[in-house]
Amino acid sequence: MTKSFIAGLALGAASLSLTGCGSGAPDEAVVPDAVPGLLVTNARMVLAPVQGNPAAIYFDLAYSGDRNIAVNRVLVDGAESTVMHDMSEWNGKMEMMEMPPIVLNSGESIAFEPGGKHIMVMGVSPEMSAGGTTEATIVVAGGDKVSFPVEIRAAGEDR
Repeated sequence: MTKSFIAGLALGAASLSLTGCGSGAPDEAVVPDAVPGLLVTNARMVLAPVQGNPAAIYFDLAYSGDRNIAVNRVLVDGAESTVMHDMSEWNGKMEMMEMPPIVLNSGESIAFEPGGKHIMVMGVSPEMSAGGTTEATIVVAGGDKVSFPVEIRAAGEDR
């Protein structure tokens, strides 16, 4: 009983001391969701020819941070779910397979492109149409994130 009482007092004191850690400036922006050195370019989502089928997102990813990171997943506004895919040979033929997290070292870049790595986007909102944009968010190990705009293209457009 006394151990839990002392533990409660210690937690209470710790929470009070944390409230004094801020700068006191209410307009100061705090950016907890950032991955320094991660740059996304050329982002585009190609819709499926048949509405209701998955779309695909392609982009170029470059990293110049000071420590290795692992890209765990990509989230897309207006989609029910996403899966990171890559093409691999299995039983003598190329197949699309789910991809494990991608480790990036400083100075490395990766292309998510047709016929290779890409993001499959399932449950695309019918409100998403060619000529519009959406937002995608890369989530790395540890929970840091970086969001970027994605141009939406029709199925027959340049991928």
